[in-house]
Amino acid sequence: MAVAAPGHGGGTVDTMIKTRSLILGLTAPLLLTAACSAQSAATDSGTTMTVSPAGKGLSKVLFLGDSIAVGEALPLAAAFKAGGVGFRSNASEGGGNVVGPFSDKNWKKLPGQITAAKPAVVIYQLTTYDWGSAQEQRAAYGKLLATVTKAGAELVFVTAPPIKADDFYKPHLADLRRAPGVARAVASASAGKARFLDAGAVWGGTYQQVKDGKADRSADGIHTCPQGAARFTGWLLRELAKLFPGFSPADPKSWANTGWSGDKHFKGC
Repeated sequence: MAVAAPGHGGGTVDTMIKTRSLILGLTAPLLLTAACSAQSAATDSGTTMTVSPAGKGLSKVLFLGDSIAVGEALPLAAAFKAGGVGFRSNASEGGGNVVGPFSDKNWKKLPGQITAAKPAVVIYQLTTYDWGSAQEQRAAYGKLLATVTKAGAELVFVTAPPIKADDFYKPHLADLRRAPGVARAVASASAGKARFLDAGAVWGGTYQQVKDGKADRSADGIHTCPQGAARFTGWLLRELAKLFPGFSPADPKSWANTGWSGDKHFKGC
């Protein structure tokens, strides 16, 4: 990230997060329980791509978002791979947003990335940088919809988990609270070209670091831990199965314990 955003981007994560050893104690049963509790499992490729069409309208998925999405993409990649659906993550540390700071830089490459991925579905998880007025947010989400539609794909907006705001984020909380409503409105007016999913069922309305006695969110107040990422994956795949009836999520046993939980992205857990 190009600004000193606590918990976001390369160097700041290293300096702002106190590394803990919870991952070492995060066992396979825990991840499997987390995935099953979200009633979901999954489908295709690693953090980059894997093509094996399975599921009407869900042959390949492109995932967009900020560093929160970077962590979530790890179990999503394993789950989509297990289900035979192509998956690519272009989530970005310290950015990945379509409105707000650095979005102008992102827009220089985003259309090309979407076209190159040739997705059937693009999932945009709202970011912690989606700052701006309602008009700016609406214009950006509308531009994203037009770009995705032009590429022959459908767009799915997903809300981000609530954060524990510090002085960096506090001036922008009103924008972050408003963004889901704007995205929902854009999806509602899209004539079926975009959908909106509220992940409140996964995260609740406020930041919660521990859930069911286990680390669910990072101590930095922003990111997810392996358990939270697995629960999100389960929930998202279940929701996608509702939106795309031809898609059948894979059994959590096939992806929940495949090594992704040891990734360095989860060092704050």
